[in-house]
Amino acid sequence: MTADIVETEDGVPEPRANPDLAGHEVSEQFLLNGFQSGRLAHAWLFCGPPGIGKATLAYRFARYVLSAGGLTQHVDPNQDSLFGEEPVPENHADGLALQEGHPVFQRVKSGGHADLMSVERQKDEKTGKQKSEIVVDDVRPIGPFLNLTAAEGGWRVVVIDAADDMNRSAANALLKVLEEPPAKALLLLVSHNPGRLLPTIRSRCQLLVMKPLEESALQGLLLRYRPDLSPDDAGALARLAEGSIGRALSLAEEGGVGLYREFMDLIADLPTLDIKSLHAFGDKLARPGQEEAFRTFMALSQGWLNRLMINLSLPETKNATFSDAEQVLMDRLKHQDSRPDRLGAWLDAQDHINHIFSRAESAYLDKKQVTLSLFHALEKAAMAA
Repeated sequence: MTADIVETEDGVPEPRANPDLAGHEVSEQFLLNGFQSGRLAHAWLFCGPPGIGKATLAYRFARYVLSAGGLTQHVDPNQDSLFGEEPVPENHADGLALQEGHPVFQRVKSGGHADLMSVERQKDEKTGKQKSEIVVDDVRPIGPFLNLTAAEGGWRVVVIDAADDMNRSAANALLKVLEEPPAKALLLLVSHNPGRLLPTIRSRCQLLVMKPLEESALQGLLLRYRPDLSPDDAGALARLAEGSIGRALSLAEEGGVGLYREFMDLIADLPTLDIKSLHAFGDKLARPGQEEAFRTFMALSQGWLNRLMINLSLPETKNATFSDAEQVLMDRLKHQDSRPDRLGAWLDAQDHINHIFSRAESAYLDKKQVTLSLFHALEKAAMAA
């Protein structure tokens, strides 16, 4: 079941249409070795944080496998092969990559390849909005699809993005397919949080853990997709995004660097706070049309607290910070109190902030009051420490 094709989002092609992949050469080689070994697992679980390129790699691998249809070489009969004969890929630019002009690339991009099925959250016909989960009716067609003879004489491939979105009934329907996979069938599951999946699903998949992108790779991608950014801002976004190109582009769209610098200015003298500036900042985030900016601020402040916990927990660290100004603040907070339980006050602040942010989304709390409550929690923690 293929969702509508969207060519670009924030200047980046959708995963099925994206020819670019950076920073995952090890994972790509692992897949290539598996395919060429003659013992390719029938199901793979691509795991890692959101926005690092998991779905892009899944579709790149799908194109590679599909492009080999009809071209076979005999495998050594003494070799224990799962499928007997393996296709030989052709016309690949590098590794798993197909050139954009390759007919398989074009058919996958358009959603028109007969041997590829994409399973994603669908739009609700009544509301026109995307559903919150993948339901059983989205998953049931997988079994019949994989049992059909490949239209192009090779493999049948299913990409599920993201498997975490499946509800219980959908997961159980997928499990039946995983228990008895047909020959020349390949399932590629994208997962941001594999702990949410049924253990029986995880156990039937080959795990592929993908790491967050290195800062240099992330900065290069940012400058490619957002050439309007200065190198300094691209570098700042790369540090804030914590290895996720998707997060980096969202931060760029919402002025994340500027928001974070405002946040740092407001907390630079903790526990002292400028009340007038706090109210002005809260007013800005509470204006109509600033919903995404408010969510961006929530995520940025939570990221700062996470890095603070690292700095407070370790004897010496200079790595888990965004900027020199942040390091100066964290060093001051770290050394103003040497009590063994100094983390307690900050953990309480973190729990409070996570709670109010969760309620802000579900209960439509006043955004200015939520913002002021956050700064009050930080003030209280700094005073207690």
